[in-house]
Amino acid sequence: MSKMKKVLAIVGPTAVGKTAMSIKVAQNFNGEVISGDSMQVYRKLDIGTAKITDSEKQGVPHHLINIRDITERYSVADFIHDATEQIAQITSRGHLPIIVGGTGFYLQALLDGLELGGDQYTDDGLRKKLYQIADTEGNMALHNRLASVDPKAAAQISANNVRRVIRALEVYRKTDHLFSDQTNNPQPFDSFVVGLNTDRKLLYQRINQRVDIMMKSGLIDEARYLFNNGGTELQAGKGIGYHEFYDYFAGTRSLEDAVELVKKDSRHYAKRQLTWFRNKTHPAWYNVIEHPDDKDQLILDIDKWLRKKI
Repeated sequence: MSKMKKVLAIVGPTAVGKTAMSIKVAQNFNGEVISGDSMQVYRKLDIGTAKITDSEKQGVPHHLINIRDITERYSVADFIHDATEQIAQITSRGHLPIIVGGTGFYLQALLDGLELGGDQYTDDGLRKKLYQIADTEGNMALHNRLASVDPKAAAQISANNVRRVIRALEVYRKTDHLFSDQTNNPQPFDSFVVGLNTDRKLLYQRINQRVDIMMKSGLIDEARYLFNNGGTELQAGKGIGYHEFYDYFAGTRSLEDAVELVKKDSRHYAKRQLTWFRNKTHPAWYNVIEHPDDKDQLILDIDKWLRKKI
């Protein structure tokens, strides 16, 4: 019998049907859902995050939803800790952990054991100084500092990728170890990643329709709640579907333009999500929207994976 915990992941771009598919899968395999969405952790942000409702859950347990106030941060390191704990508990109950969401880095960090994704190396004072160097002396000056201490990392990171250069310098300053020497520690999971996708034009139509439905459901009220509570400075306030309204509240953008911007940003995000999943997590792809029979094949493939011993 395998000692590795089975972990199923259902990923894909926004509005592709992950929630509905996850319920079907959970019902078939006695599963419990772990949210892999960086915004669904926040309380009172329900509409803009497309948070599953109690009725939609159909009795399937869900985890890592509504666990933070909007004023609190939630990092990928937090997710790794919380998700690992939930996986252990769900497995101990004889159930299947199912990670569902569109935050690709969360899933990659969990399954690949990435050490550098969280805030454990962050020093706000140091980070501010490094950004000041980039601003006053230029990106290349910052990159040269990295090259002097970790030439291998400098050779792999573009000088224009300031965020990554700073991360490498932070690791060196905080640990006295080279960023280039960091290794991944894969988690002891036997994972199967299911990817949902559909025709790009159809996906974009679904995204636009979803935003219209969100507006009718009160999205603007959630955005105003964020704005009135310091949303421009909060991690929670940077989410798509919220920050686009801030200029409207400030009187510098029309409501119509704000809504169109939400749709545009959502479409662009979906494109980035697909690129990430293709390049980083390599899912088994299914198009359950245009090809409903794919749902049956998906169930069969999951069953085959669950029966496989490693």
